[in-house]
Amino acid sequence: MEIVIVDHPEQVMADIIANAVRGGASVLGLATGSSPLRTYTELIRRHREEGLSFAGVDAVLLDEYVGLPTTHPESYARFIRDKFTDHVDIGEVNSPDGMTDDSIAAADAYDDLIKGIGPVDVQILGIGSNGHIGFNEPSSSLTSRTRIKTLTAETRNDNARFFDSFDEVPQHVITQGLGTICDAKHLALVATGEGKADAIARAVEGPLSASCPASILQWHPRATVVIDNAAASKLKDAEYYKYVYANKPR
Repeated sequence: MEIVIVDHPEQVMADIIANAVRGGASVLGLATGSSPLRTYTELIRRHREEGLSFAGVDAVLLDEYVGLPTTHPESYARFIRDKFTDHVDIGEVNSPDGMTDDSIAAADAYDDLIKGIGPVDVQILGIGSNGHIGFNEPSSSLTSRTRIKTLTAETRNDNARFFDSFDEVPQHVITQGLGTICDAKHLALVATGEGKADAIARAVEGPLSASCPASILQWHPRATVVIDNAAASKLKDAEYYKYVYANKPR
């Protein structure tokens, strides 16, 4: 696992995505929430000003709320289009069906879709304050597949800022499982701010454990964690990670 501690994580994340696309990537895994927003803004800028093209690239989302139509401003299908994909020349954008009457069947169908068009070349990830990635809450199986999950009160509280009230945050989601996520060739997690420092420390330097789902990155053959100094503030080996990155072979 490569730990990159920099002042502007979005630049490194955008480099990872741009290099993959220019190298022939055909499927990108897109995360929603606040963590990747600056990365998407930078990718849009590079598309408009530097000619970065996403032609021939399809996308898959990590998750979707159950019960929110795609027209709802906080549905992830709408979010990713507003914040990123409507502004670049990307191909098909796929997401779980959160409005179906059979969420279990929808989850299975989405997992099959990812297998069919994958593997995902680069999966962008954020991390929750309790260590979740996607919506794999603590205790999620490390080999889990796409499924319906019940959100913890902590996660719903974290996301309440996007809704008018806590009560409006859906209780259930369809999310890629940790096993599904790890099918991607490259996992790239981005986090900023002191509010993510505990989760990052547990994910990077703690044990591989279902109690911190993001720790599954330790098990992946190619995982990159891109963070700022605030998010790195509780890492014991932060200076070593900085040294390694500064002296990385070309």
